[in-house]
Amino acid sequence: MIRRQWKASEEILGLFQSIGRASLAYDIQDSHSGNMAVRVRDEAGEDQIIITATGSQKGDLSADQICFLSATETDYGYYKASSETDIHQKILAIEGVRASMHAHTKDLAIATLDDAPKPSQPADFVPIDPLGYYHLGDHVHVDWVAVPSGSPEMAALIPKRLAEHPVTVIQAHGTFARGRSLSEAFFLICAANNAGAVARSARKLGVDLGALRARIKADPASCFAYRPDAFAVEGDGRNEFPEETEILCEFRKAGARIFESRLSPFHTGSMSVRGVNDLLYAPKASMPREVGGPLLKVPLRADGGDSPELALHKTIYAETDFQTVMHCWVPEAEAHAHYRLPGEDAPRDRIVPIDAEGSFMYLVIPVLPPDVDRETLIRRLHDYKVAVVRGGGVWAVGSQSLSEVLHHPSSLREICLYRIGAMEQGLDMRKMEPEKAKKW
Repeated sequence: MIRRQWKASEEILGLFQSIGRASLAYDIQDSHSGNMAVRVRDEAGEDQIIITATGSQKGDLSADQICFLSATETDYGYYKASSETDIHQKILAIEGVRASMHAHTKDLAIATLDDAPKPSQPADFVPIDPLGYYHLGDHVHVDWVAVPSGSPEMAALIPKRLAEHPVTVIQAHGTFARGRSLSEAFFLICAANNAGAVARSARKLGVDLGALRARIKADPASCFAYRPDAFAVEGDGRNEFPEETEILCEFRKAGARIFESRLSPFHTGSMSVRGVNDLLYAPKASMPREVGGPLLKVPLRADGGDSPELALHKTIYAETDFQTVMHCWVPEAEAHAHYRLPGEDAPRDRIVPIDAEGSFMYLVIPVLPPDVDRETLIRRLHDYKVAVVRGGGVWAVGSQSLSEVLHHPSSLREICLYRIGAMEQGLDMRKMEPEKAKKW
């Protein structure tokens, strides 16, 4: 019994450490902020809450910074646990919830600030990206509280919000999320911050967020390419091609880089490598180094049960000679897909690099509408190797390796950052774009 308890503790410690380090790498915590909790059943059949200790460094957790508490009673462990333990206890009492997480999601926190006199009720946050809209809902509650750290007001409010929504925001503090697993709670936290990053970038580019949100509310299907795959709780450790050691290494390196470079939030996006009759497929391409994700071998032929994401990988392979495909949700590119020049009544159909390396690699990067047909998308990928679908993410292709195809979304993010920076400085990008790009 002691041995089994120790093994469970090591498993939980490893999980908390890996998610803690990933949250620090994703820049949604400072050195000591936030907290994580899970609800587990012990060998006696009693539910127990496991939570990070108050003041612990989530990126460098040690065994003595994990607290094991009663799920129903305040016991000796509470003095050491997070100051927000009461909040997590109530969240974990919600039906079907087994994990909760709080993080200082800076992009979303900044996107939801206001200067209204307090006390006040802030406006809900409305995502403009498909990940945010479909995974978080058509709005995210934002609340102001007088004491935004472990207060009775928060303990009463946050579980009430999370009983109806997957995430909720305390203004100027951060985001709370609940999930069926700690990985799902972390996924929702990352999707929430990504939604804030898209909205912030769009605002910097002069996008009319009010008008865009009104269009999304009126007809979301016309604004987004398709509904992203639902988050799968099971199977993250699945590996269906363990003998392919070199390719496995490439998948893991690319997945870590996608996550660490913020090319796609945790466990989003996809990537694949073509085989003779099969394709090697990562349906959760954004994979921190210690967390990983499922690696599947699936038939190359189309199947009626394929998700839209997997189906598009297969279609690209069926109609081209490309050997690798990658799909990412780059927040700056998603925002830039809505950019329009002053006086124009429609978003631009291209992103033009203004930086030296971007201009060397690409004349333009095409931006396609949400309802683009696959033939047009594949034609653009054939010509440019990378394309942005408004409301549908970034698609890229390669002829050799995952490293080759990874270069495209990575370069695209930098191209967008340069353009956003130029806008912030009040520069006229039309003067900075190469003349030949205007004739594309």
